[in-house]
Amino acid sequence: MGDIHVNGLGKAYKRYPNQWSRLLEWVLPFGLRRHELTWVLEDIDFHLRAGEAVGIVGCNGAGKSTLLKMLAGTVRPTCGEIAIGGRVAAMLELGMGFHPDFTGRQNAVMNGQLLGLSVEEINELMPDIEEFAEIGEYIDLPVRTYSSGMQMRLAFSVATAKRPDILIVDEALSVGDSYFQHKSFERIRAFRKAGTTLLIVSHDRYAIQTVCDRAILLDQGRICMQGEPVDVLDYYNALMAERDFKTVRQTVLVDGRVATVSGTGEATITDVQLLDAKGSAADAVAVGEKLCLKISVRTASVVPRLVLGFMIKDRLGQCIYGINTHRLDRPLLDMADGDVATYEFRFEAALGKGSYSVSLSLSREDSHIDKNYEWRDNALIFHVYNNGKEDFVGCNWLDAKVDVRRNGCQVLRAGANHNAPG
Repeated sequence: MGDIHVNGLGKAYKRYPNQWSRLLEWVLPFGLRRHELTWVLEDIDFHLRAGEAVGIVGCNGAGKSTLLKMLAGTVRPTCGEIAIGGRVAAMLELGMGFHPDFTGRQNAVMNGQLLGLSVEEINELMPDIEEFAEIGEYIDLPVRTYSSGMQMRLAFSVATAKRPDILIVDEALSVGDSYFQHKSFERIRAFRKAGTTLLIVSHDRYAIQTVCDRAILLDQGRICMQGEPVDVLDYYNALMAERDFKTVRQTVLVDGRVATVSGTGEATITDVQLLDAKGSAADAVAVGEKLCLKISVRTASVVPRLVLGFMIKDRLGQCIYGINTHRLDRPLLDMADGDVATYEFRFEAALGKGSYSVSLSLSREDSHIDKNYEWRDNALIFHVYNNGKEDFVGCNWLDAKVDVRRNGCQVLRAGANHNAPG
């Protein structure tokens, strides 16, 4: 229960040159075909195991929502097979199926029935639906009086009132406020632990990387990559900047990580080093140690404006810190062909124990989406260990100090490791 098999799936829509062609084909169904097929999805194959969480990413028009609608059963595929084991709950278009003149409670009953629940089950679950949605007295008011966020709250509450075998979620969750987004993802995580299979479409990198085991990248209606979320999202990020150049390439590093490189090549990174306070190469550093990130760049053509940025990511691909010379007001202007530039960023390793990577970007402005000379993921990898600092948890060392008073008397000074007499 909860597994999904998709084989050779495709979806095409008929396109007619005019309304008369449509009418003639309807009147004479066995006559000359008067339409052309426009394929939005082709040759889709994948398998989701029970309890697995998979994220689907891709640019607008890639076919993500169409795929989810076919899996949810609201759109019929043109070809291929879909085999789904278990009860499916789908969060697709915001408020889809809600009648604006019915109250939230009435819509909850109707939508619950569409999900396969009986009226008795829905009535039993209604207190939980109301509590989770947190829309108060609006539950008994017409849905036309709801904001988009309130509709999303109610729709999600109904769809997840009873744990499904398979949960399909489209971009709807991005509409709600941050509090409800957090609350929703906590429920999704709880479902995952209980064995629910999750299929989610989102442009939120954090959501995909923290919730999903695997990611699938759709491009122009086909699967162009699937694998670890970090690797797929790095490739997608590079692909978005390279729609015109198609110069994205990936290589597997010694530790198994995938390095993604893209760009026009008008400026390239020739060397990157992480140095300690003595100027020696550092691949393992202590918490709080002073570091220098040294980067060499060479131009291969005239570059009117050059911005270098770096980003430190943890082992899950989450951004810990990022900065560039645009934000520091230090761009280089009017670079000639063959010019060489050297950058030295100095900072302290105020990081938690673990493995980190450095991504680099050469661009014209603040974002590499505007003009990407070179984007390089996993350009450098280093490790942080704790040598002499307090035994803290987390990804950042804040060097916190504490003063404690008991009955108005100080009993523990900052940095002390024992109690003074009261």
